[in-house]
Amino acid sequence: MRIGFIGLGNMGSHMARHLIHAGHLVTVYDSRPEAAVEHLALGARWAETPAACATDAELLITMLPNPRVVEAVLLHGGAAEALPEGALWIDMSTSTPAAAERIATEVLDRRGVRRLDAPVSGMAHGAEAGRLQIFVGGTADDFRMCLPVFETLGDPDKVLHVGPLGAGYTVKLMINLLWFTHLVATSEVLAMGTKAGVDLGVLRSSLLASPAASHFLEHDVLSILVDGDYDDSFAMALACKDLGLAVDLGRDVGVATELSALVEQIYRRSRAHHGDLAGEMSPVRLYEALAGREFRLPNPTTAHDDAALSPV
Repeated sequence: MRIGFIGLGNMGSHMARHLIHAGHLVTVYDSRPEAAVEHLALGARWAETPAACATDAELLITMLPNPRVVEAVLLHGGAAEALPEGALWIDMSTSTPAAAERIATEVLDRRGVRRLDAPVSGMAHGAEAGRLQIFVGGTADDFRMCLPVFETLGDPDKVLHVGPLGAGYTVKLMINLLWFTHLVATSEVLAMGTKAGVDLGVLRSSLLASPAASHFLEHDVLSILVDGDYDDSFAMALACKDLGLAVDLGRDVGVATELSALVEQIYRRSRAHHGDLAGEMSPVRLYEALAGREFRLPNPTTAHDDAALSPV
């Protein structure tokens, strides 16, 4: 299949590589030509512009940092106008239904170009392993047609058709919003409990044995508790962008977002303290400061064993 791929960042670079290995004829574009060196060595073609990347594509995949860049590439970069009639655009960025709808209204609909929104979860390591979770919005027929491509990039058991156009964007924003909320709530509880004198490992084990257990507490927070890793693979600037999009969506659909807005404020405070490029789990550091200590478990082996034995 002839595939144009735009956006060779931390995740997109791995995704494009998997498509090349799967035997597709892949044309790549990124604002940084050096990002494509590996792909060209594997047999991909280089496009000088977004329009050139889309010109003869059966599928155009975009993996871009935000809705503004998606619109810039598709509209101002000419990719939407360059797509052949009958082609299909798959936006795998964390974007919004409104941005895609503007692109469709201005260009795609009159050119007979179909589209799917298919944002992903799994971070850079999931992209590298080809085990992403993919949440697809669009028609069932287009989803079925693109399923082999999605299964090249993601875990076949976690490639989900979640509804009509726009549903993929929404599901991804809700996943990120709830995960960031788990992070803030868990950090506050750990800070409060440990400052009140409870051992960190005992507190975590007690929470995991209770109805308050969560996947975040069992698995994700271990990167901090064991390794001191705040996940630099996903930057605070992007986390704040996603939170802003989620809060905006709540306003657009008329749902009050008091808690979500507070989580966004905490993330923005962490971004101001720790920088745009700090890891997405950096807000934990705000609560470590309140507790007067870093959250670290003294016995990493026990920490992993506890997680494996958790009832959750």
